[in-house]
Amino acid sequence: MGSGSAIRGSRVGAGPMGEAERGEAAPRVRVSFWCANMHETRPSFATDAHVPDMWDCPRCGCPAGRDAEAPPAPPRTEPYKTHLAYVKERRTDTDGEAILREALDRLRREREEVRKLLAG
Repeated sequence: MGSGSAIRGSRVGAGPMGEAERGEAAPRVRVSFWCANMHETRPSFATDAHVPDMWDCPRCGCPAGRDAEAPPAPPRTEPYKTHLAYVKERRTDTDGEAILREALDRLRREREEVRKLLAG
């Protein structure tokens, strides 16, 4: 007797599948969307479903609208900001100078204490 599975060569959901087993498909309508790069996307929706005003373009990822003459503008991408750029947004130059002065004074005091300990 051969070994193996009794359902070899089949998978879950395999077999004849017709509308009798699945049920009837809902009536559909295809709607065109255009992005700023003039890519057309035509997803299908059930006729009784709400069709959104915007759709993501599968080619470039930009937002797409239903008006081919006036597609939505692509999103603005903010450039990468460094940590220093964020700090400069929160602090003025005088604040930065005061913080630097405090840190340098503290460092000088600590060095002086270490020198005294090593000398004494």
